[in-house]
Amino acid sequence: MTKPVQENKYNKLIIALSVIIPIAVAALFGIHIPGVDLSFLPPIYATTNGLTAVILVAAVTAIKSGNRKTHETLMKTAMVLSALFLVMYVAYHMTSDPTPYGGEGFLKGFYFVILISHIALSVAIIPLVLFTYVRALNERFDKHRKLAKITYPIWLYVAVTGVIVYVMISPYY
Repeated sequence: MTKPVQENKYNKLIIALSVIIPIAVAALFGIHIPGVDLSFLPPIYATTNGLTAVILVAAVTAIKSGNRKTHETLMKTAMVLSALFLVMYVAYHMTSDPTPYGGEGFLKGFYFVILISHIALSVAIIPLVLFTYVRALNERFDKHRKLAKITYPIWLYVAVTGVIVYVMISPYY
């Protein structure tokens, strides 16, 4: 069976976005806008990550209970929250000096392991989420489920570790 033309168009867009978004985020980190105080954003975007994690768990629970409509609504909400997180995160970092982690010893190593894995997987999750979503849109639920089994734990990890990173760095803001 060949893929619908519409899915092919989405696939090209997903690949483009999966390259453009991380490059744009990295480039925006090189821009510093002085005089704008967005220091209130970190607890908000950390909370957004936490809500995303809760919603992801609820969405999986909904689909396992056979409630497709609730699952769909929750997944769209998780996608919007993730996009809002990204906008707030980039805005904060464009207007604030970097905050070095001040912990020592084991905690410092743990922090950097969590941070590096969080960043790497946050790049990888972009195409996974989008491909999983498009498969559902095209009602290719067998392929959607197969990819969702990979996407879900990675996305959940990224959301939870985002909160952990915030909690660990927040004393040093």
